[in-house]
Amino acid sequence: MASTSVVCGRSLSFAGGWDGLPRRKWRILAGIRASGVAAPPVLADLQAKCATPLPVLRRVADAMVSGMGAGLASDDAGGLPMIPSFVDSLPRGDEKGAFYALDLGGTNFRVLKVELGGRDGRVVSSALQYVQIPQELMFRTTEELFDFIASELARFVASDGGASRQLAQGQKWELGFTFSFPVRQTSIDSGILIKWTKGFAVSGTAGRDVVACLNEAMDRQGLDMRVSALVNDTVATLAGARYWDENVMVAVILGTGTNACYIERANAIPKLQGLNPSSGEMVINTEWGAFSEGLPLTEFDRDMDSASINPGEQIFEKTISGMYLGEIARRILLKMSEDNALFGDSIPEKLTSPFVLSTPSLCAMHQDNTNDLSTVGTILTEAIGAESSVNARKTVVDVCDTIVKRAGRLAGAGIVGILEKMESDSPGLVFGKRTVVAMDGGLYEHYPQYRKYIQDAVSELLGPQISKNIIIDHNKDGSGIGAALLAAANSKYGSQILN
Repeated sequence: MASTSVVCGRSLSFAGGWDGLPRRKWRILAGIRASGVAAPPVLADLQAKCATPLPVLRRVADAMVSGMGAGLASDDAGGLPMIPSFVDSLPRGDEKGAFYALDLGGTNFRVLKVELGGRDGRVVSSALQYVQIPQELMFRTTEELFDFIASELARFVASDGGASRQLAQGQKWELGFTFSFPVRQTSIDSGILIKWTKGFAVSGTAGRDVVACLNEAMDRQGLDMRVSALVNDTVATLAGARYWDENVMVAVILGTGTNACYIERANAIPKLQGLNPSSGEMVINTEWGAFSEGLPLTEFDRDMDSASINPGEQIFEKTISGMYLGEIARRILLKMSEDNALFGDSIPEKLTSPFVLSTPSLCAMHQDNTNDLSTVGTILTEAIGAESSVNARKTVVDVCDTIVKRAGRLAGAGIVGILEKMESDSPGLVFGKRTVVAMDGGLYEHYPQYRKYIQDAVSELLGPQISKNIIIDHNKDGSGIGAALLAAANSKYGSQILN
């Protein structure tokens, strides 16, 4: 979107500008004319610092490749963690039987049951239920939290008729456990919790195997079930998408947070230290939110990072994910309000509150195609208590576009970095043939400009011949069924045969 809009205050005759200058004179000195032809200096500077021309994208993609290589070599290399998921057996399509999934990643969790009919039947049926975790359990003990989860899981099994169905002798129901908190995974069905995040402060869990915690709770509930696969949501998304399309090689989550995973050759992972998966491959959880090399950052990014609970960490995530885009924009609009009277002679008080402007609000304003940008005006009034002129609204849309364009194009460069790392490890693996990147997350799903900017960056970096074979495909809510499929692919019994 071209930046041709200007800031327009309510009153040019206000006599109390900064440094004793009349407001009108101060604006003229700042380069903002009442005639409406000059862009605010803050916006012009922002657009220059956020620019992502091809050389910047190339720098980011190359740095991603380098960081991936270092992370695969050693846990102490810094940069990208590149965590082995221990998923070396992905669904093939011939799995049969009933499998469950539990997806715990926040204050709600979901339970899922999938009936698989093999290569001809595929997914015969599925059932899904969401459960809200009582807030007090987020601060209680490990046993109390997992007992609640197991009791709700048992209730789900009973309501779906699973409790009355008989498994073959010696078998248990098998569960895929999507656990989106920091863990140090030690096998496909075990992982040590590093720390709780997302508002949880459950005592006694850190340093323990979360699979053991859940298995013990299920035993206490009399639930005949075991966890056969522990995965994060990105890995589960990859599994869910690949079940339907064997050309899926990468999965990316772009929502409140962000992450990416891909399929790597085992002999390209030096830190596996002698572990040799029978398939010769392993899914790698990149944790690419920790990436930071070569990113075009601004004072607004640095200030937001300094004020965060984890300064200096997750810089890529803070630049491209849904939790932060609205906050970056809020800081920019506050600066414009202070320096250029974006919303008139007073600064809206709500605009000084962190995270008061959400990324969904940015998206809604970005879609406004009315002549007077009335949707933008309504959102500004409701979200930050600002009255705005049409020119001010145009500037706000330019800010949205600048921040989202940078985010989408950087995400695209990250995707290209992953693809190029795969190709360098196995020439001919991804380039020159159909290769699918499975995408999930509300930011990707609901923000059309963001999606376009991702695709633009991929096309520019790879060129028309290669990029035409790279398919970026939305895979909504794939992590739930993916976890159940991974339970099937890693079944102790081969399949859940019912009597």
